[in-house]
Amino acid sequence: MKLGIVFGDFSWPVPASELGGMISRLGRQADEAGVDSLWVMDHFFQIRLTGLPPESPMLESYATLGVLAGQTTRIKLGTLVTSVAYRHPGVLVKTVTTLDVLSGGRMYLGVGAGAPWNVPPQGPGTAWEAEGLGIPFPPLADRFEMLEELLQVANQMWAGDQSPHEGKHYQLVRPLNSPNSVQRPRPPILVAGGGERKTLRFVARYADACHLLDAPGSEFGHDIRHKLDVLRGHCAAAGRDYDEIEKTVGTRADLEDDLDKGLGEALVRLRELADLGFDHAILGRRGPWTEESIAALASILPEVHALGAGPGR
Repeated sequence: MKLGIVFGDFSWPVPASELGGMISRLGRQADEAGVDSLWVMDHFFQIRLTGLPPESPMLESYATLGVLAGQTTRIKLGTLVTSVAYRHPGVLVKTVTTLDVLSGGRMYLGVGAGAPWNVPPQGPGTAWEAEGLGIPFPPLADRFEMLEELLQVANQMWAGDQSPHEGKHYQLVRPLNSPNSVQRPRPPILVAGGGERKTLRFVARYADACHLLDAPGSEFGHDIRHKLDVLRGHCAAAGRDYDEIEKTVGTRADLEDDLDKGLGEALVRLRELADLGFDHAILGRRGPWTEESIAALASILPEVHALGAGPGR
């Protein structure tokens, strides 16, 4: 099993002028330790899933990935994930392509339909984060249509096809992408979400990886065993080999109070996830990552890498 980490909490006790140095040091440490992937959230305000207020520091994702690409040499990079409403498809593919070129072929394209993670204190119903910065946030049905078009545009541009894309939501007269990506035929496309009728069907048709959230009992969690069964069915319907798709899962470790205990519990859960058929676990934590917690994580990497996918495959 591969193991990645996500930088989702940027509230290190340092001034803003030192955040670049902090992120660079931690990125290099994870890279040198053998961590497989490093991710950032594509949000503009901090989200309630972390338990932090929206005013907590949040760095723009692709600028941050540019810094990390320049500070690392082997670790894979990506967003978990870009909401289709936040980035125009042509510009997004160009951005990811550029980072893939400059990193020597280490980028994922992580995308999803987007959810209203940040909502006013009165309760859900509006996309507070998007509205705060004046970004249109269409209804979910429209965002699913936009997501499918984005996936079509990404596949077209990475194939080198410059013919016009004439969709319902996007019109690209000449989707030129030069230079094209280092990874061929394309950087891996990861689609996040557990929607059974659309999201997982899009994975089977257009993508290279799915991403589910392991958060039992949470409003954000998925019945991950069932979702993999649904994906298998969509692959069969699309004539796609289910085993070609990388199954990634986001899970969390409690490393705040007792580091050894938290790592032990995380390793138990990672074994369970591997047995379900997941190839790649992406670990978040309560609080920001530190040099101590990354060093501790490195100590269990050999055991994690030895985990094989089980009956879920």
